Amino acid sequence: MFHIIPAIDLIEGKCVRLTQGDYEQKKIYNEHPLEVAMQFEDAGLTRLHLVDLDGAKAKKVINWKVLETIATKTKLHVDFGGGVQSENDLRVVFESGAKQVTGGSIAVKNPDLFEKWLSNYGGEKIILGADARNERVAVSGWEEGTELWVYDFVQKWIDKGAQYTISTDVAKDGLLQGPSFELYRNMQDQCPGIQIIASGGVSNLNDIEMLAEMNLFGVIVGKAIYEGKVTLAELQRWSIK
Repeated sequence: MFHIIPAIDLIEGKCVRLTQGDYEQKKIYNEHPLEVAMQFEDAGLTRLHLVDLDGAKAKKVINWKVLETIATKTKLHVDFGGGVQSENDLRVVFESGAKQVTGGSIAVKNPDLFEKWLSNYGGEKIILGADARNERVAVSGWEEGTELWVYDFVQKWIDKGAQYTISTDVAKDGLLQGPSFELYRNMQDQCPGIQIIASGGVSNLNDIEMLAEMNLFGVIVGKAIYEGKVTLAELQRWSIK
C-alpha cells in the first residue's frame, strides 16, 4: 500500500508553503487549515503531514491548537513535526491528537532524548526526520548543515528502533523540479530496515507514480497540490476505499 500524504505547513495558524525552507519565500494558500484538511479527507486521503514552521523557528511547539482542531474534526492520521524539542512538547502534541511525531533536529542535537522517545513511545509513533543536502544531514529547518552521512545516520536509528523516516532532499524542496529518486534508491539499498516516506520536489503525477513503483511507504505532497500540478481527484486512486 502506497500512501499519499498531503502536507499542511503552518505559520501564524495559516496554511503556507516555503521554498527551500526560506521563511522569506513564504506564500499563504489558505488562512483556515481545517478547510484544507477536510478537502483532503473528502478526497479519500487518510493521512496528513502537519508542520509547525513557527515551532521549528522557536524551537518549541506553537501551533498545537491547529493540530487539535484538525485531529478533532477529521479522521485523518496526522503526523506532526516542527519545534518538538522537549518531553513537554511531545506530550502536548500527542495529547492534541497527533498519531505520529517527526523528530529530525532533535535526533542530531539531543540523541539521548530522541532515543528515550523511541524507547518510550516506539518506532510506530516516532518518525525519524532525515533531511539531506548533498547526502549530508541538514537540521533546524535546513538552516544548518552537518557532516553526518545521511545513510549512516538513518542506520544508526534503525538499530535503536526507528521504523519510519521522512527524508527530504533540501535542494529539491518547493521547486517542483522532481523528487530525489537517487537519494531514496540509495537509502533503500543501504538502510533496508526502514519505511521511507519521500518528501520534496514532487511536480506532477508521473513523479508520484515513479515513487510508488519504488515500493516506498509513501510520499508527502505539498506545493504540487496547492499550485494545481496534481489534483486531489488524480490522487484518489491511492486512497483507501
